[in-house]
Amino acid sequence: MTYYHTKFGTVQKKKKPFLKYFIWFILVLLIAASAAAYLLFQIVYKPNVWTPDGKNVSVYIPTKSNFNDVKQLLFEKGLIVHRNNFIWWAERKKYPELIKPGHYVIKNNISNDELVGLLRSGNQVPISVIFNNIRDVYQLAGVVSKQIEADSVSIINEIISAQTLSSTDLTIETISTIFIPNTYEFYWNTNAVGFVERMYEEYTGFWNVDRTTKADNLGMTISEVVTLASIVEKETNRVSEKPMIAGVYINRLNNNWRLQADPTLIYALNDYTIKRVLTVHTEFDSPYNTYIYGGLPPGPICIPSISSINAVLNNTNDGYFYFCAKDDMSGYHVFARSNAQHNRNARKYRNALNKMKIYK
Repeated sequence: MTYYHTKFGTVQKKKKPFLKYFIWFILVLLIAASAAAYLLFQIVYKPNVWTPDGKNVSVYIPTKSNFNDVKQLLFEKGLIVHRNNFIWWAERKKYPELIKPGHYVIKNNISNDELVGLLRSGNQVPISVIFNNIRDVYQLAGVVSKQIEADSVSIINEIISAQTLSSTDLTIETISTIFIPNTYEFYWNTNAVGFVERMYEEYTGFWNVDRTTKADNLGMTISEVVTLASIVEKETNRVSEKPMIAGVYINRLNNNWRLQADPTLIYALNDYTIKRVLTVHTEFDSPYNTYIYGGLPPGPICIPSISSINAVLNNTNDGYFYFCAKDDMSGYHVFARSNAQHNRNARKYRNALNKMKIYK
């Protein structure tokens, strides 16, 4: 305790309250700052994403989405634990002005900062687009539209547009040539133009010097090779037989025989329920009816697999002019060089169909 002397005597010195209040103020300020920092840490860096069973979840943000659309997508999937915290941080990071469409893979237990950073970055994950066993470009558009953002109408319109036909030097009948069945990586928000352009790039890459040279040696254009491959595709799913079947048809073409390929009739009739081709079917007038018209049909009757294309380019020419399905219904075929031999094979197969009561 401090004293000081005056002429009136000794007096106790009083402490100034300012210092005490200042110290308290600093302490309160530090506590408040610590609490605010802790709260901010909780909002920004604490895990705020929950996924079912801890597995990654795909989120697809459509083109032209706004922040409300994104919030609804995330909330409907139940991914955000504290919604207001996410909204607050997203707004602080100006994400509502930086929406980027696409396919994002959301991991379990990530923070608001990680989630907003991912969505802001546009660092989407590519998807695998798969198509095979496709009949025509219309079916193709339907299959692909289920895998990317572009709808089937926009895809088909782009495929058959005058600009696409002109730039690829193909026709309505042959435009399906550019589509090679396979698995491709795409960004989900790819539009119709982007899809067709990518497919044309893949097509030009597929038809390298080796393949185009083999086509030239056959005296065929790329479209003709693919057209013949489409017939082979529909004749058999036995890859080992495809080069032999291709060889039969090439022998017929080289000798000015009509192909007389049953799958071309089914395509012309647009009746894929037919299991047995009858004489009445062969009388249907269509440029795709290879019983009536010589040479190849105007274009592919399906989008053939790579194995069928390669079968044409690397066909096995054993001098066969005929083939017929085996009567054991194994899916394999028997081949013949003479019409008499072929008739015997065909009769066995017809008898097998009759026993199974397959008449049409």
